[in-house]
Amino acid sequence: MNVINTTILTYFHRLLKDLEKTSINPALSQEKTLKYLIEGGKDTFFGKEHHFDSINNYDDFRKFIPIRSYEELKPYIERLRKGENYILWNQKVKWFAKSSGTSSKSKYIPITPDNLTKCHYHGFKQMLTYYLQQYPNSKILYGKALTLGGSIQIDELSPNNIFKPDIFHGDLTAILLKNSPYYAELARVPSRKIAILTDFEKKVELIAKNYSKSNITNFSGVPSWNLIMLRKILEYNNAKTISEIWPNIELFMHGGINFEPYKTQFDEIIGNSQMHYLENYNASEGYFAYQNDPTDPGLQISLNNGIFYEFIPLNYLHEVSQNTSNEIVPLSQVKKDINYAMVISTNSGLWRYLIGDCVKFISTYPYKLVITGRTQLYINAFGEELMIGNAEQALSKACNITGYSIVDYTVAPIYMKNNNRGRHQWFIEFENNHKNQNIDIEKFAEILDEVLCNINSDYEAKRKETKTMSCLSIISGKPGVFYKWMETSNKIGGQNKVPRLSNDRNLIEALLLLNK
Repeated sequence: MNVINTTILTYFHRLLKDLEKTSINPALSQEKTLKYLIEGGKDTFFGKEHHFDSINNYDDFRKFIPIRSYEELKPYIERLRKGENYILWNQKVKWFAKSSGTSSKSKYIPITPDNLTKCHYHGFKQMLTYYLQQYPNSKILYGKALTLGGSIQIDELSPNNIFKPDIFHGDLTAILLKNSPYYAELARVPSRKIAILTDFEKKVELIAKNYSKSNITNFSGVPSWNLIMLRKILEYNNAKTISEIWPNIELFMHGGINFEPYKTQFDEIIGNSQMHYLENYNASEGYFAYQNDPTDPGLQISLNNGIFYEFIPLNYLHEVSQNTSNEIVPLSQVKKDINYAMVISTNSGLWRYLIGDCVKFISTYPYKLVITGRTQLYINAFGEELMIGNAEQALSKACNITGYSIVDYTVAPIYMKNNNRGRHQWFIEFENNHKNQNIDIEKFAEILDEVLCNINSDYEAKRKETKTMSCLSIISGKPGVFYKWMETSNKIGGQNKVPRLSNDRNLIEALLLLNK
């Protein structure tokens, strides 16, 4: 084990001890977290309104605080954005992570000082500590970390006067970079000034120009944006692989979208057989879980980080949201192989917040989960109930069978008209198009359709039994078409992602216009 890693692991010795304790008794850890959250919220406007001073246990917590969506928390959050203090948490809020909403055009998630240090940064420390434990001869700390951040701006609701400092919103990555401690800045690139540039192409150009000679050992972020960056760096350096430029590269920490369809491309571009990939489940709302073993797809849930978790079996979600069912359980009562909608209470003041993510536990000792989709990210135009997890699993299998790679994709229904059956239409930008390789679209569509039938019984029934649906069709996108759409939609860089499944055709119609 090298000296630097030994020093870091010694520094994180207390963290390792805490991780051991929580893995032995996670229920006690969650009980302490709940008490900490109630204490942090009881003197706020929300806490007084919901009788926090009368909450002594989990049953009281459920009694006094209903499950809420973003729309239901939005009035409290807008008061914070306008400069009011202590509405949801006992700290002033200067930062809001902006992300795409389902019913709202955008969500503005408050980021408190506690949430930054005890949740987001704490989660990354846990992941790094496990990595160094597993690879004691790693040289990751001998070089620099590359972080591809988003941008920030003054919030439009900010009071912006001498009595109230400006309030900002932006991508979570930019907020994390803007507030990172000085010692972290010594170990990462690019500079903050470059990292939070709004112009993504300019940002990538400056990274290639200024840091191609740096000793980059690891990088992190959303796979799709990092793939664009890596291609630009190869082009700038006239190189075939990233390992020619950064020979000590060894780790990519990714999140935000399913990595599997991109892995082959990363392997090819990086060209390093010793490369490791670790997934982290870090959203604007909090750092929830991380992959502590590259050979295990399960993500270990992050505890002692200011988040109290609850879970709703997906088939009871509607009843719970209508307050007609109590089928909701804390972490200690979850079971394996059940699709749950996740509910969180956090030290940013999100109280029993239905985040919109679906997860399934593959282990309960320790608690490890996989992300199965979004509660509202599915297509159910014909009763087929295609979840995002089904779509991504099927796409990965179809790519493995055919040897094709994809850059991005989205799916929408073509509804029944006259005597025509309905079907799904996939708009896919293939990596092979960038290399001028021939693609058999019809063959790929047949394979993808058959795989979907094998993994989704509802889809299979509508395709083969009731014959409500025809075989899916595929539109092959021209190179860069998704990038053009993100650019015209002001969604370049950061944690912005292409919506994968839609029950309307707005996105696909926009892509069709750009694809001409």
